[in-house]
Amino acid sequence: MHTLRRFKTVLLGEDTSVESIYAQLESGGVPIADVDCRSCSDPCDEGHDPYPARFDVDMESQMLGSVKPYHRQIVISTGVTDWDRDISSTKGTLASYLEHVTHRPRLSSSPSQKKSSTSVSGVFNSTGPSTRISVLNGSHRTLSEDPDMDTVLVFPDYKLVCDIPRSAEGAQTLWDTCLDPLDGPLSEKSTLSTWVIPYSCVILLCSHKRRDNRCSIAASKLGQEFTHSLEREGWSVDTEVEHPDSKPIESLKESQEEYVSEKLRELPTMKKALILRNSHTGGHKFAGNCIIYTPQGYGVWYGRVSTHEVDAIVVNTIQKGLVLPPLLRGGVNISRPGCKSLNDW
Repeated sequence: MHTLRRFKTVLLGEDTSVESIYAQLESGGVPIADVDCRSCSDPCDEGHDPYPARFDVDMESQMLGSVKPYHRQIVISTGVTDWDRDISSTKGTLASYLEHVTHRPRLSSSPSQKKSSTSVSGVFNSTGPSTRISVLNGSHRTLSEDPDMDTVLVFPDYKLVCDIPRSAEGAQTLWDTCLDPLDGPLSEKSTLSTWVIPYSCVILLCSHKRRDNRCSIAASKLGQEFTHSLEREGWSVDTEVEHPDSKPIESLKESQEEYVSEKLRELPTMKKALILRNSHTGGHKFAGNCIIYTPQGYGVWYGRVSTHEVDAIVVNTIQKGLVLPPLLRGGVNISRPGCKSLNDW
């Protein structure tokens, strides 16, 4: 298998060398960490829980660029860690209702959607030409008192949206007020309850066993390792979404934008992380897959992540705002020319 992959890579003329990846990211203005991704020796002497011996991961193919651009990505509350193979085919779910809404013919892009993406494959801006909405199911339970209403995380907006009816009407309302790529960010016309996500970072781990068992295995081990690593760094970790203790954004008569900006800037100092499991994001051959979102408005997609790399991700990416090039599949809003860190405002 490995020989076949290597032959295909050579045949396609892909330059997968670390030097090439570093050069691409530097030219694209992505803040990078020039350190070893592995935080332990090989073989490991730190006791990190390894994957099974037959855990086959594609280590030869070009991984940078394996992420499709999107305008927004949402994570829907389900309370479970595995789902039907195609989440949009499960009748009566918000994902199935959104499938009909997001695939309706759209008008041409508005001027705000015509900014170009970066020259680095897989690295794109949320304000770029893509109007795609990435819909994922998540392991978190709904915050609504009504079990037929869902709670959705919206990225890179970093918004928590509650009390969404699990119906065609609920999907349309969510689209109209929060997701429509031609209508800008969350607007004052929203009839839903929204808050800023009350965490310093959100870590998404693909655990979709019915798509690929490797993702399920990886998510279980990575979730535990991220928790231990963050706690060693003085962070607190949740695996369920905590209900914000503030009033919804819609309750503010004025200065909603200023309020949101102030809340986002407060979050990094809390050192509080949310770890969720999510449905298929693509690229299961690169398991373990994880996505890291922060209040600064960026999302870093990593692949080929094992427990040996978690400490390096926590220290360099989450705390220092630096990308680890050998693990990078792509990212949204990570091109920051002139910035030394993704954590810069």
